[in-house]
Amino acid sequence: MNHSDRPAGRALSEAEQEAEAIRLIAEGYSDNAPVATFYKDVTPVPATGYAPPVQQHGRAPMSQRATDTSVLMLAAAGSVSMVSVSAGILMYLSQYADPVVCGIVLGAPTAVVLALCRLARRAKEVAQAAPPVIHQHYEGTVIQDNTEVTTHTRGVIARTNNRFDR
Repeated sequence: MNHSDRPAGRALSEAEQEAEAIRLIAEGYSDNAPVATFYKDVTPVPATGYAPPVQQHGRAPMSQRATDTSVLMLAAAGSVSMVSVSAGILMYLSQYADPVVCGIVLGAPTAVVLALCRLARRAKEVAQAAPPVIHQHYEGTVIQDNTEVTTHTRGVIARTNNRFDR
């Protein structure tokens, strides 16, 4: 609706402001409001954008290491429960099975797997701890500065200690 009786930029009186507010509210809630007061964007929403992430169904967001550890714990729990259930069924059906023998027979594969996992993890740690071999060939005057900065931050009120190694 065009108000041609009022020049553009003229300040409204208090009564005119109240009447205009009532008119705009009534237009906003009516079904036959002018096109200029509402607009529905029908373009599809892009797959990526600036919207904040929304938590999805399923597992909570975790780091890759936490996810791997979680899956490993679930798999170990499943295998331990299967071994325990089979040991229980065996002892129940045999009626004279020795629990110690069942524990040794059914627990040995699990112990072997856990020992092999620990051995593989330790071998990986030893391989990563070995210092890299650096071969450098220079011609002319060279100044080489190998400075390592080690930073430790501790406490509720952060205290940072920097150690420079040369």
